[in-house]
Amino acid sequence: MFSDFSAVRPEPAAPASPAWHLLPLEGRFELVYEDGQGVWSRRTVAARELKLGPGRTLLGGIDPGRGGYRGFRVDRIRRLTDTATGERLEGGILDWLMARAETQRREQARDHRRRTRAQTRARREAALERLA
Repeated sequence: MFSDFSAVRPEPAAPASPAWHLLPLEGRFELVYEDGQGVWSRRTVAARELKLGPGRTLLGGIDPGRGGYRGFRVDRIRRLTDTATGERLEGGILDWLMARAETQRREQARDHRRRTRAQTRARREAALERLA
């Protein structure tokens, strides 16, 4: 006779909600943004990050016109202008923002490596001077 072990079998765990990933991003942008009700507005944002999450991506930063930090759904940004370069985008905005975040990440990593090497070199030279 076979035993019925289904009564002691644990329930399957609920799928974990996907985590949000943050990509640091710097820049000042002018946006034409469509809100959830379909109303378009012009916004200025001093970008701080891209938030990649389940089903959406947000451009986060300081919106001086609204007095604080705001998150803008990238799929609702109709036009983005980089105020530093004047570059204007009406399509491919997410790809452009992701590429910019990656470029900035690489530049920051390179700068960090250079500072670390310089500090190591300075410590090494100081140790050699103490020995001399």
